[in-house]
Amino acid sequence: MKKVIKEPIDLLKYEKELYAQGFKLIAGVDEAGRGPLVGPVVAGAVILPPNYELEGLNDSKQLTPRKRDKFYDIIMQDAIAVGVGVVDAKTIDKINILEASRLAMKLAIEDLKVQPEFVLSDAMKLTNIDIPYQDIIHGDALSLSIAAGSVIAKVTRDRMMEELDKQYPEYGFAKHKGYPTKLHLENIKKYGLLENYRFTYKPVSDLIKEAKGVVRK
Repeated sequence: MKKVIKEPIDLLKYEKELYAQGFKLIAGVDEAGRGPLVGPVVAGAVILPPNYELEGLNDSKQLTPRKRDKFYDIIMQDAIAVGVGVVDAKTIDKINILEASRLAMKLAIEDLKVQPEFVLSDAMKLTNIDIPYQDIIHGDALSLSIAAGSVIAKVTRDRMMEELDKQYPEYGFAKHKGYPTKLHLENIKKYGLLENYRFTYKPVSDLIKEAKGVVRK
């Protein structure tokens, strides 16, 4: 059996192509929190210095929490600019998660203290911005700028869920971060729903119909 040797991915491939076209301020943007039943969707936008390298930085979902926190601190220190966009559960219910994710990315870009000349997004068509952009499928694993945005988004959202956990420790938010684990669903049935939940999401909507998810004030 032949051993397949994979070529290393150049995480600056897209950035280098843009540098060659004259763009210098390139923002990578990604979101975290599409799947959870509770809490906001959060986007991170990052402008890294030209030709910046950070070994080991990749899609935040592939990193351990400790590594994410480490990279978060490095990015916050080294980046030209970092922006965060947050869209709450009520808005997600109102406009749907796709549009909420798009909005969060727009807000993150607008939160940057330096306006980017070009934006790289993780598989999101940013029809709501007036800046040239390119959406890249699996961008968080192919572009260092998007990977950086992914880390900012994930760490920011996780910390928000940890704060919610301090208010309502019985739900276990610090552990499952709002995702529909078996324990989480059991706790919803036991303690009821909070206003932070996404009421249009199944199984939350089903629990409301069954009157097993009474909303707590």
